[in-house]
Amino acid sequence: MQQVGVLKIGRRDARRVLVLLGGREGGAGVFRHTARTLAADADDLQVWAVDRREQNLADLSAFADGPEQATEYYLGGHYQVQDPAQSLFAAQWGLEVLLEDVRRVVQEAADGGRRDVVLGGVSVGGSEALLYAAWDFDGTPGYRDLAGLAVVDGGVHNAYSGAGMEFDLPLEAAKGWLAAIEAGAVFEDFTSTTTGLGAQPESAAVWFQLAAQHALADPDGPAALADRLPEGFRTEGKLTNAGLFGRLVDAAHAHPSYSVHAGHLDDSGAWTDGGHTRLRTVAEAFAGPRPGAWTWYTLSRVMLDLVAAIDFEENELTRLLGLRLAHGGAIDVPLYTFQSGLTNGTTGQAAATVTAASRIPELSLHSDAALTHQDIVYAQREDNRFLQTLSQFLRGLPRRDR
Repeated sequence: MQQVGVLKIGRRDARRVLVLLGGREGGAGVFRHTARTLAADADDLQVWAVDRREQNLADLSAFADGPEQATEYYLGGHYQVQDPAQSLFAAQWGLEVLLEDVRRVVQEAADGGRRDVVLGGVSVGGSEALLYAAWDFDGTPGYRDLAGLAVVDGGVHNAYSGAGMEFDLPLEAAKGWLAAIEAGAVFEDFTSTTTGLGAQPESAAVWFQLAAQHALADPDGPAALADRLPEGFRTEGKLTNAGLFGRLVDAAHAHPSYSVHAGHLDDSGAWTDGGHTRLRTVAEAFAGPRPGAWTWYTLSRVMLDLVAAIDFEENELTRLLGLRLAHGGAIDVPLYTFQSGLTNGTTGQAAATVTAASRIPELSLHSDAALTHQDIVYAQREDNRFLQTLSQFLRGLPRRDR
């Protein structure tokens, strides 16, 4: 249960490894397309995508049996639900535990110094990468493990404010949040309730993975889930399996944080490809079975710690929670930052603030407002400025002096 999973793509003898962390609900499968594209662009790069330890709590067993069996298993209520009352151990799985897990991955990737490691992430994964660099690991600054940082649509300071997410956490509110977690509120239901796909922490993940499996297995067949979806997602017209999945993730219908530009429904209810992203690319990531693209049980303690650390400095709040952010001003590795249209420029502003207050020698900042938050990891290379510019950044990165 305390093990993290790692998806590894690219040459095993590469001298540079890019380690990637997903967003709030992002599993390692999110990065399958990104990793393949970046590894194909560079002869000397391997990409590792991390599945956080909480993904071990998810019952993904039936997704390996095909969409029909999986549908009956999950929608029939046969899967193993992680009861918060029996999961109080997860109240201790905060940022410290997460970053210690990530450090073990980083050290394995470094292979005793033979390889350089760049640590990056999307959304809160980008926040976690920066916090890793600033973290004090028993006297050793996190940035000393790294040759570079890559932050995508996330970060610290005001990185999320352009997306309407402002964080102000008074000390007493933090104490109350912590008490609620320790009393049993160990998992979030944010993704499920925000998408409208249910009230349980795992609801959205289950629906997305089932819909993706049906879309891959029989894209033009009648939508197997059409009559079983929550009421708000049902349509009067007929849909194909691909049409139903496309509608779940289409930028015209879905929440901005969970959507892509992949085409449109035609009059028959089938899906017509178009836009930056191919629907099949998204379906392949979502379908799994392992690693999946969705984390079932987002940890409340990690989210508390991330909000508490948003100012990227040690203060009364971080000391209360045991967050060791001692080295933000000493970070001395290049920083790559990319922002989609989600944050309206504040991701870049926050990266500039971090750079100005540290010893970071170079900020490589890139933007494409035409991409959604999810297009970043799924759009095809020719339409994906993120993949193009990150590949350039990695190729031009100097070897880390040790």
